[in-house]
Amino acid sequence: MEVAVPLLGLLLWASGSVGSAADAPRDSLREELVLSPLPSGDVAATFQFRTRWDSDLQRGGVSHYRLFPKALGQLISKYSVRELHLSLTQGFWRTRSWGQPYLQAPAGAELWVWFQDTVSDVDKAWNDLSNILSGIFCASLNFIDSTNTIIPTASFKPLGLVNVTDHRFLRYAVLPREVVCTENLTPWKKLLPCSSKAGLAVLLKAERLFHSSYHSQAVHIRPICRDKSCLSLSWELRQILTVVFDSFASAQGKKDWSLLKIFSRTLTEACPLASQSKVYVDISSKTQEQELLDVSPTPLSVYEATVQGERRTYAVYDLLNPTLFNTSRSLNVLLRWKRPQDNLGLAVPVLHAQRYVSGYGLQTGEISTLVYNAHPYRAFPVLLLETVPWYLRLYIHTLTIITKGKENKPSYIHYQPAQDRKRPHLLEMLIQLPANSVTKINIQFERALLKWTEYTPDPNHGFYVSPSVLSALVPSTIAIKEEDEDIKPLFASL
Repeated sequence: MEVAVPLLGLLLWASGSVGSAADAPRDSLREELVLSPLPSGDVAATFQFRTRWDSDLQRGGVSHYRLFPKALGQLISKYSVRELHLSLTQGFWRTRSWGQPYLQAPAGAELWVWFQDTVSDVDKAWNDLSNILSGIFCASLNFIDSTNTIIPTASFKPLGLVNVTDHRFLRYAVLPREVVCTENLTPWKKLLPCSSKAGLAVLLKAERLFHSSYHSQAVHIRPICRDKSCLSLSWELRQILTVVFDSFASAQGKKDWSLLKIFSRTLTEACPLASQSKVYVDISSKTQEQELLDVSPTPLSVYEATVQGERRTYAVYDLLNPTLFNTSRSLNVLLRWKRPQDNLGLAVPVLHAQRYVSGYGLQTGEISTLVYNAHPYRAFPVLLLETVPWYLRLYIHTLTIITKGKENKPSYIHYQPAQDRKRPHLLEMLIQLPANSVTKINIQFERALLKWTEYTPDPNHGFYVSPSVLSALVPSTIAIKEEDEDIKPLFASL
């Protein structure tokens, strides 16, 4: 992402006779901003931009782009991409105190791609794709190679509606040391139809977004069905940006905030190309007798929804509603606390985990993973994926899984040992988590002796290990139906 890449092809108009506007592929843009006050006094802001294009990119011949970014459309067509998921994250999301995020992402850069089954050389397509994405987003994805790439056997099921079981066409990699900065945000904003000139993207001011506790930007591309029969597919691009501001510290001990205070900007208009542009402010609380929050200006509507299994209330500001800017030329949402709050109604996440390295010295150590199931009566089967660099030599015979003081044997286990300077360790396990339990997974390792040229920059800072990945089935009360996606807000889906 630091080097410019050549264009994938010349700009040519589609062949054939000129048709009417109704014959052209239809595309649409929906944008929304969710503002959620957190119990710690922080404020979480989640931007979601969804571009949907009713066009078949895989068949080729598409050269005219309107809302869908051409740079990504050419990648899908040239490299036969079925799904693409990229995230760049700075900081750690504190699940226990902040709740579940709308989008999970590890620290650093994460990339996983499903290719079409027509690709003959998946590894070559994977390397070429990561190098081009490095140039588009100005990140270090060009450092992705065989030493940090894995092929999961059960994790990372496709998020699209196409059922795929052959994991030979899946590639996954993480760069945990990747530092996210303004150079990554600028090309990300340029993928938006209105860039940062109008709409919600006006608030994306780099000096404010990176002065935060947590910052994560992502790009997700997948095919979706246009109708129930799924005879024709559309392409969906979701650009998601999540930021957590420490408003308690920046406001000198007060938890009141406004758009102007946290973004140093206000909203003046919606993106002219957007079919939906809304701001949602979470005003939920467990205290029903008396409201804790006061939002101004007074919202024109209030939306109640079940988000991730919890009942939430949102104040809604529709930027496409002409009455919104009648009294003022700009929208500056202001939230005040009527009285001190003890609980915002944020429940402990049902499933969360943490991971750390124990031991002392520079020769041996132990990787420990704690997985929590906070559900009072329901057990969960989870799929745990561990990726460990080759220079940490795992002792697989030391693997222990303890739940409530007893050994917990996985029902499925797949282990692929590492090869020095060629590939990392891959460990996948299907573990049953009993209700209201904590499961601890331990495995010991020994550090390999590296050549002096193989040390990472600033080795005294330590060696970063790729994060663990937990996959679990979502209960039916939390899941959302595909046909409701065009009706419900984007944040209501997982």
